Amino acid sequence: TVQLVESGGGSVQLGGSLRLSCTASGYNSRYYYMGWYRQTPGKEREGVALMNIGAVAIYADAVKGRFTISRDNAVNTVYLQMNSLKPEDTAMYYCVASRILSFGQPPDYWGQGTQVTVSS
Repeated sequence: TVQLVESGGGSVQLGGSLRLSCTASGYNSRYYYMGWYRQTPGKEREGVALMNIGAVAIYADAVKGRFTISRDNAVNTVYLQMNSLKPEDTAMYYCVASRILSFGQPPDYWGQGTQVTVSS
């Protein structure tokens, strides 16, 4: 059974930081890009960041320069360091695993999500 288990969400004020973690199990993560999507009520899920095992990554324009994705392949874990958070970053954040490095196609696997709330 594929599992992506997120942790690290919470509530912060404008300009604050959070670090999300996600550990994968049940599939060979070496062949997948791991990363993060997010969703706010009434909107479609959107890609935030994806990274492959070789540390090649893509970011959504809205988070470039503020968010950093990293990956510890030894423990099948991906992280998202979020700095300079804004209220518009408020969303449910989902850990994902995808076979392609693109936000144009839905990922293959999804976690349950962790809530991030940024207040002004």
